[in-house]
Amino acid sequence: MLEAAGNNRQSGNPVPENLKSDFPLLQDSQPGRSFHYLDNAATTQKPSVVIEAISDCYRSFYGPVNRGLYPLAEEATRRYELAREQVARFIGAPLADQLVFTRSTTEAINLVASGWARPRLRRGDRIWVTRMEHHANLLPWQRICHEQGAELCMIEFDEQGRLRWQATEGLFDRQTRLIALCQVSNVLGIENPVRELCAQAAAEGIPVLVDAAQSVSHLPVDVMALDCDFLAFSAHKMYGPSGIGALYARPSRLEEMEPLLVGGGMVDRVTQDGSDWAAYPARFEAGSPSLADAMGFAAAAAYLEQIGMDRVHEHVSALTRQAHDALADVPGLQLIPRHASERSAIISFIVEGIHPHDLAQVAGDRGVAVRAGHHCCQPLMQHLGLAATTRASFALYNEPLDVDALLQAIDRARAMFG
Repeated sequence: MLEAAGNNRQSGNPVPENLKSDFPLLQDSQPGRSFHYLDNAATTQKPSVVIEAISDCYRSFYGPVNRGLYPLAEEATRRYELAREQVARFIGAPLADQLVFTRSTTEAINLVASGWARPRLRRGDRIWVTRMEHHANLLPWQRICHEQGAELCMIEFDEQGRLRWQATEGLFDRQTRLIALCQVSNVLGIENPVRELCAQAAAEGIPVLVDAAQSVSHLPVDVMALDCDFLAFSAHKMYGPSGIGALYARPSRLEEMEPLLVGGGMVDRVTQDGSDWAAYPARFEAGSPSLADAMGFAAAAAYLEQIGMDRVHEHVSALTRQAHDALADVPGLQLIPRHASERSAIISFIVEGIHPHDLAQVAGDRGVAVRAGHHCCQPLMQHLGLAATTRASFALYNEPLDVDALLQAIDRARAMFG
């Protein structure tokens, strides 16, 4: 286990070289055959501390959250709220109650779309997203715009992948009800200027939702510094368990928002004729909370805090630059986009004469896990004129050897299909 860094933004020391040993699945299971996991934008592997936190919950204090007066139930509730505090602190939220546990980033965005935007959206209003959004931050807005007669508008990007938000006519007009954008594109690896856009939107009184699914694992994320209204993210992309995510929101937005799900645990009073919702965050957490997943989520946040997010960022950025420079020299390989000056943990590419699925298959046979497909970004792919790309994405446990293995797999595929 790593020693505590004392500050989740600590820099100056590199990420420890033996970090991969914290992740059981990444240990070489077959002599002479290594495993190189480069699909971290899809999901990350789990350190032992996360696995142990989940197991310890079931062994030591598992019980009903907010549903019992006996000691075990009270301890389960206490641990659940401590987990909320840990995750809220990780993103710089001033109050733990501003963090709602959800099942995923997708559910968090749908909660805002259905519970906050839908009641306020009228015919002729606009919601803006970027051309590079994952379907999870596109389809909820598409649906409610269709239902309400509103317009869904796109912020485009230039050949370097930079958002042209300052030149987008109508973005900050009176008809704009919300701007929703990713902090980091899951295809292009571009980090968007979220803080600058949020500042301009705030000056115009326009709320902003940030999809931080691809940033929380390797960027220091501070909701107060970003000054966003909503921020959605998932545990499984930041070394935590699948099946749990979170929504941060300003208190005023939480007060305005209606629940997405209704049922047990989110009401104060129910009669035959009506119900009174509980205060947030309970108002948005209907049903029995996933205590064990919350323990894993909190353990993942604490693990990253111990290392220091600035250190994680420096390590992943250096590795991404190394991979970018090496891939740029491969004959017949085209980076997507071609001219991006900086990429954040994600590199997409195509190789002339090789379908991305074939390349991923060859790489997988050589122990290199990469993603191939449209990456749940079909409008982006249509805009680029591509059916699919191969994507390599990096995490804190990756090393230069993983980049070397990727290059060797590409060479093998070129030899097979060339």
